Amino acid sequence: MNELLERFLRYVRVETTAVEQTDKYPSSPGQLELGRMLADELRTLKLIDVVVSAHGIVTATIPPTHPKAPTIAWFAHMDTSPEFTAHDVKPVVHRDYDGRDIVLPGDTSRLIRVADNEGLAKLKGRTLVTTDGTTLLGADDKAGVAVVMTAAARLMSDAKLPRGPIRVVFTCDEEVGRGVDKVDLKQIGAVVGYTLDGDAAGIIDNETFSADLAVVTVTGRNTHPGYATGKMVNAIRVASAFVARMPTTGFSPETTSDRRGFLHPYVFEGGVEQTRIRVLLRSFVTAELAEQAEQLRAIAKSVGGEFAGARIEIEFKKQYRNMAEHLSKEPRVVALAEAAMRDAGMTPEFKSIRGGTDGSRLSELGLPTPNLSTGMYNYHSPLEFACVEEMESAVEVLLHLAKRWSME
Repeated sequence: MNELLERFLRYVRVETTAVEQTDKYPSSPGQLELGRMLADELRTLKLIDVVVSAHGIVTATIPPTHPKAPTIAWFAHMDTSPEFTAHDVKPVVHRDYDGRDIVLPGDTSRLIRVADNEGLAKLKGRTLVTTDGTTLLGADDKAGVAVVMTAAARLMSDAKLPRGPIRVVFTCDEEVGRGVDKVDLKQIGAVVGYTLDGDAAGIIDNETFSADLAVVTVTGRNTHPGYATGKMVNAIRVASAFVARMPTTGFSPETTSDRRGFLHPYVFEGGVEQTRIRVLLRSFVTAELAEQAEQLRAIAKSVGGEFAGARIEIEFKKQYRNMAEHLSKEPRVVALAEAAMRDAGMTPEFKSIRGGTDGSRLSELGLPTPNLSTGMYNYHSPLEFACVEEMESAVEVLLHLAKRWSME
C-alpha cells in the first residue's frame, strides 16, 4: 500500500480548490499544476496517448492485452470543494488506528468522533489519513485519482494482467458542476465509464439526484440611510424574506433523507442595492425539479408584492440528471462492476447518492458511468478522512474490472 499512500499524500498537497464564480475552465491554477504532475507520471509509467488538453483535462491509454475487447474509461476529478479551504493541506497518517475519537492536531477543537461517524469503529487497526483540522483533506477526489493511478501502474508493470483498452481521464471542476463540460467523448472512445468518486468500500452508486441551480437576484434601491424614508428599498431585507419564506421541515437538506429531495439556499451575498441567493434544487425524480422551480417563483411573486420597488429575478440552470435513467441502456456496466467487487472478496452494495458525480452528466451524454467507492469519508469538511486499505480494495476492484471487460 505504500505506493498508493505516497501518491495520495503527494496529490492532496496540491491546492486544487474549484471556483464557482468564474467562467474559466479549469477555474483554478492548481488543477493545471496537478494535471501536469499526473501527465508526467503517466508518461513515466509508459501509458500511451498521454494528453493534457487546452482545458487541463488529462487523458491517457493503458495498452490492451486483449485489443478486441471493448474500450472502457476510468474517471476521477482533480478539483476539491470550495466549501472549505484546501490551502496548505497537512495530511496526518494514523497507522493502526486505535478505534477512538481522533483529535486533529492543528485545531484540537475539531474531533472525528466515533459516535458521529457510522463505520469508523469498523476501521480499527487500519491506516487512516486526516488533515490537521485547519483544511479539508481533498480525498474527494484525490483518493480516486490515487486509486486510478495505482491501478494503471500495476497493469503496466505486469503484462500478464488481462485488460482491454482502458482510457484514464482526470477532469476538472466537478465540484462546481462543470466536470465534463470540456470532455470530448469521441476522443475518449469508450463504451462505458466508471467514476472513482465514492465513499466506503464495496459500494456501487447507480443512482444520483437530478439537479438544477437557481440564482435569485434581488434588486433594491440604495440611498443615504439618514435620509432614506420612503426612498430606500433594502435588497438584503427582501432577500432575507425570500429565504425565510422557503419551506424548511421536509424540504431542506437538514430535514430530509433517503429519497426525499430538497431546496437548499447555500450562498447569500450582496448589499442594499443588490443581493444574490444561490439555491440548489435536488430530487431523484427529474420532473419534480419543475415543481421546485415553481415554488421559488411563487415565493418571489409573494415577497415582491410586499416590498414596493423591489425586483426579484430568478435564473435557472440545468446541472445534472439521475444516472439511473441512462445506465439501463448498457446493463453490463453495473453487472461487471458488481462481479469485480465479488472477485475482490467484497459483497457489493448499491446506493443512491444524495448528490451527483461526473457520471451523472457522462451517462446523460451517452456514456453509461456508475460511481465506485474509494474509501473516503466526511468530504467537503475539515473532518474528512480516508482509509488506505479501502483505497487499496478499490485498486483491486479496478484490476478485476479490467479482467472482466477483457472477456467481453
